[in-house]
Amino acid sequence: MSIGQMRKHRQLGLTDQQAVEMYTLMLTGRKFDERCHVLQRSGKIAFHVSGIGQETAQVAAAYALNKDKDYFLPYYRDYSFVLTVGMSLKELMLAAFAKAEDPNSGGRQMPGHFSHKKLNIVTGSSPVTTQVPHAVGFALAAKMKRREFVAFTTFGEGSSNQGDFHEGCNFAGVHKLPVIFMCENNQYAISVPLHKQVSGSIAERAIGYGFPGYKVDGRDPLEVYRVVKEARERAVRGEGPTLIEAVMYRLTPHSTSDDDLLYRTKEEVESNKAQDGLIKYKEYLIGCGLWSEEQEAELSDRIKKELNEATSYADSAPYPKPEDTLLHVYAEGGEE
Repeated sequence: MSIGQMRKHRQLGLTDQQAVEMYTLMLTGRKFDERCHVLQRSGKIAFHVSGIGQETAQVAAAYALNKDKDYFLPYYRDYSFVLTVGMSLKELMLAAFAKAEDPNSGGRQMPGHFSHKKLNIVTGSSPVTTQVPHAVGFALAAKMKRREFVAFTTFGEGSSNQGDFHEGCNFAGVHKLPVIFMCENNQYAISVPLHKQVSGSIAERAIGYGFPGYKVDGRDPLEVYRVVKEARERAVRGEGPTLIEAVMYRLTPHSTSDDDLLYRTKEEVESNKAQDGLIKYKEYLIGCGLWSEEQEAELSDRIKKELNEATSYADSAPYPKPEDTLLHVYAEGGEE
């Protein structure tokens, strides 16, 4: 590793401490994901959608944004992203167990439907891609109210073929809105490979909407950080939206209801595991003298303890009351 490569995070304005914190959050997201898979297979939770292989881009993007000002509209694999902007393992576990204390929906939604008012995480809907026009609406509000915040939304490459994506991008481009669209291109829309669903480049679609588009290695967190940071700077200057295509690979099945070996080979998955961004970033930190195997072991033990506590708490927490199903569905207190 060259001296320039070793100092890349510093050149981007990240301190050594921040570079290590990013890795800590990536590994926390990975361990949470792995724990949820075990919980589902043991019958403790009903369902899990994995984001393994996508943690690097999620954490890096979150670090490039303003957690105190910006609004976040993540999609269902973004556990590492929401952890980075402030959600806790306990809160994520409460959602996985569908318990009443779940801050996302009070235990009424599937896991991955993130929502947290205090953290500016905007409620997600089950239909894919609806968060894109929602994000554009928040960006429109920022412009109309002359507020200095940016709306940031993520989605898979399959979503880039939905009408919601086109409508959101077109409206944002026409009105030069402060919104960042980040496609987490993990190569598969459930079982459909990229080459059967996308012709050409997703990033280059931005040209037709009148704003910049960038294709980056989603496994390289420092590149993702750089591009998202620059996109935010353009947005707050009034220069409009940015489309980012972060290329990565989904290392796990689409969900716990999916058998991925029906549509891809074990060899393909193993080959991509060797390119795992989490491993590569760990090697980068070790090369910089910022990390060691001893620190890795200590961190893993700490995360395991936190996960055990969060799992135990969520498992024993009460379920929502049956009548709570109607909360926030119908207006209350009005005249008959």
